[in-house]
Amino acid sequence: MSARSKRGAKSDGRMSLGQHLLELRRRLFISAIAIVVFSIGGWFLYDPIFTAIQEPVRQMAKAHTASINFAGIGTAFDIQLQIAVTVGAVVSSPVWLYQIFAFIVPGLTRREKRFTFGFFFSAVPLFLLGCAAGWYVFPHIVGVLGSFVPKGGVSLIEARDYLSFVLKLVLAVGIAFVLPVFLVLLNFLGVVSANSIIKSWRWAILLIFVFCALATPSADVGSMFLLAIPMIVLYLAAAGVAGWHDRVLRKRSEALSTDLDGAAA
Repeated sequence: MSARSKRGAKSDGRMSLGQHLLELRRRLFISAIAIVVFSIGGWFLYDPIFTAIQEPVRQMAKAHTASINFAGIGTAFDIQLQIAVTVGAVVSSPVWLYQIFAFIVPGLTRREKRFTFGFFFSAVPLFLLGCAAGWYVFPHIVGVLGSFVPKGGVSLIEARDYLSFVLKLVLAVGIAFVLPVFLVLLNFLGVVSANSIIKSWRWAILLIFVFCALATPSADVGSMFLLAIPMIVLYLAAAGVAGWHDRVLRKRSEALSTDLDGAAA
């Protein structure tokens, strides 16, 4: 808890709703500053990044005429800004993910705080791994969609729509990879039991495939499975960790009950 939060906290250590909102505003401000700072670096990385993004279109042009179309006078500037902000969001992920976990920490016990920061160090690489997975599958998606253009046809791809598709895919997959970490965190905080996570596996897998189907074209089944399989594995891993944690708590509770019964006797 920050010094400001400590000064404003109630005598029993709890924070009022207004103090929580102030703390949230401070965390959001820090996250925004980090994104802006790293976005400045992303601005200067625009050329190599955009070259990589338009490579699938170049490959498509080998089969038929295809090019990225900048329709408006300000489109090129908007695209460079969008790429810079996305780079800033990805690179600054350790900062804003830390702010999310740190916002939760003040209301936790000392033991729960250790768990929370452990989850933070798991969330960062998983988010980056998810972004890398989205970046890996997007050329395959573009290639599949481009294959439907008939012979002799021309693909004039709107730059803003194309870039929005690529960047949203990368960020969405990155966030999806982090969700199992929050699922385990809720279990460690006693909000969700491992049994409920396991019982919901059918719904979880269905939602994963729906998400992957929305993120990838229905014709590209291979890309859909490339995204779905690691997400399912992460969900099952989260269920396994939650199950282990619940067993540990159950054994501790049984041991404590046995000690109390022995002391009473």
